[in-house]
Amino acid sequence: MAAYQFQTEVSQLLELITHSLYSHKEVFLRELVSNASDAIDKLNYLTVSDDAYKTFSFQPRITVKLDEDARTIIVSDNGIGMDQTELADNLGTIARSGTRAFLERLGEQDRKASNLIGQFGVGFYSAFMVADQIEVISRKPGSEQAWLWKSDGKSGFDIEPAIRDGHGTDVVLHINENGTEFLSRWTLEDLLRRYSNHIAWPIHLVTREKTYAKDPSKAETKVVDEQVNAASALWRRPKSELSAQDYIDFYKSLTGDDREPLFWIHTHAEGTIEYSSLLYIPSHVPADLYIPTREQGIKLYIKRVFITDRELQILPPYFRFVRGVIESDDLPLNVSREMLQHNRVLTTIQQATLKKLFSELEQLSTANPEKFARFVSLFNPQIKEGIVSDWTNREQLLKLVRYKSTMVDGWTSLADYKSRAGEQRKAIFYLSGDNEERLRQSPLLEAYTKQGIEVLLGTDEIDELAFAGIGEYEGLALKSVQQADSDEVLDKLDADLSARGEKAAAILARILGERVKSVRISRRLGQSPSCLVIEKDEPTPQYRRLMERLTDEPLPPSKPILEINPSHHLIEKLVTLDTRRELTNGAIEVVQQLEDLSLIILYEAMLAEGDHFEVPADFTERLNRLLSRALA
Repeated sequence: MAAYQFQTEVSQLLELITHSLYSHKEVFLRELVSNASDAIDKLNYLTVSDDAYKTFSFQPRITVKLDEDARTIIVSDNGIGMDQTELADNLGTIARSGTRAFLERLGEQDRKASNLIGQFGVGFYSAFMVADQIEVISRKPGSEQAWLWKSDGKSGFDIEPAIRDGHGTDVVLHINENGTEFLSRWTLEDLLRRYSNHIAWPIHLVTREKTYAKDPSKAETKVVDEQVNAASALWRRPKSELSAQDYIDFYKSLTGDDREPLFWIHTHAEGTIEYSSLLYIPSHVPADLYIPTREQGIKLYIKRVFITDRELQILPPYFRFVRGVIESDDLPLNVSREMLQHNRVLTTIQQATLKKLFSELEQLSTANPEKFARFVSLFNPQIKEGIVSDWTNREQLLKLVRYKSTMVDGWTSLADYKSRAGEQRKAIFYLSGDNEERLRQSPLLEAYTKQGIEVLLGTDEIDELAFAGIGEYEGLALKSVQQADSDEVLDKLDADLSARGEKAAAILARILGERVKSVRISRRLGQSPSCLVIEKDEPTPQYRRLMERLTDEPLPPSKPILEINPSHHLIEKLVTLDTRRELTNGAIEVVQQLEDLSLIILYEAMLAEGDHFEVPADFTERLNRLLSRALA
């Protein structure tokens, strides 16, 4: 037996691994399976590239064996194996990688063909988080001699001759108290399916299960050997080989969703940087869409090994509903495999993936309007979220965003609005609120509808921010019909109506006082007596409510402008009652009627916009008093 000292201070390294490099102990299994896959990849590659191995045949297999009683987990492969020198070099020098050295001997094209995953070095030492002793038994193809490497990970390691049936490597972990949770078949199976389901080689989990009988002496223990991985990366396969059901089944296994996806996007990119992606759009809003999480719906694989779906933003946050897989053999890993280096390769993949997603969604809008309408009904708020947050991709987002309209049924785009508006129109008009039917009945729309001027309707909470974020679309300014100056496109009033309106406005301003900012004649009203608008630079009620909810602080108070319809009979009645008040020298009954009618005109305008009354009982009392007098 030969004793060796580590060439790097292992105790310091293990401290680093435990507290910095790995945030989850479970990654040890992913690392060991990845190394086993590398070993098989190496041997598999040599059988087609090296004359010394071309007559060599084997059935690749990775085996994970659990012995709860002995508190051991063994990860085995029948790959390339290691001799005494390689064990000392690869496992004695921290962060030295047999895989890396192997790759350095290959040409660029051969390197890509080998499909090797990573670096047998620091990843291997992650196993000391859960084991107080590790033994590695390895034998190279064509050699009769196997070798045993063992260490407690504290001072050094020993290497001695050993016996192993066949070529390959066994990594034996003697599990410590920190790793007790992994002495469970179900835990190991879950980890293997999660992290290594798409390793190209079959992974078998071997356990012992007891059978129970009425007579305990007759109970038996049987060995259960089951393959637990799919051993097939579906996203790597050509689209021509896959059916719709293949895609649906994979989506369900990937996400745990029992419903079919709305649609999917499968891409194989070749060239300077090669990668595969399979993205899914769910057919319903995910339950966690608005729950803050470090996880994304995109799982990142490198050489069929799951790397992460945490703390790595492949797509912008507004596309967090997208589910799927992205894999590349060109992505580098840092020393722990948990954090990818943010370099040009990753940036290129991110940009290309986002560009492809935008392109496919835009194409869907014309090729399959019904399916796209379903997409909009589910995820329109997230597209609007992108308009507010992602200026770089604003143009693409504006092609996707949709609104309801006073002119057409269903959803409409900004481009369609512009085409219908004609060259004379200089603005896109909109109205936002929390209820589509209430918006359609709003007095603010009456004159626009009469003159055939289209108004977009926004019922998502984020709409006010999104409309403000758009600002202008291809030369058309966006204007809220709630703004005081938005009626500039409407017809002028004749002199008689203007005179009557001015008098009514003066009456209402006198009676309402501080309740409103001002009272003015409206050109936007047709059937309703009144409506509420705001100054051009003031926030709409919807915007105010949104910002107060987001900031948890009230905005500075503002008052609405009351606009009145001078042709409405209630406004005419208002002027008549004021004349009677003057003729009767301010009779109490007439004054009461005048005040009741003035407040009812204001309250009705508030009700039409969905506002809550400051004093609801006051509205009811005044309305009942006017009705009783009218019926009498």
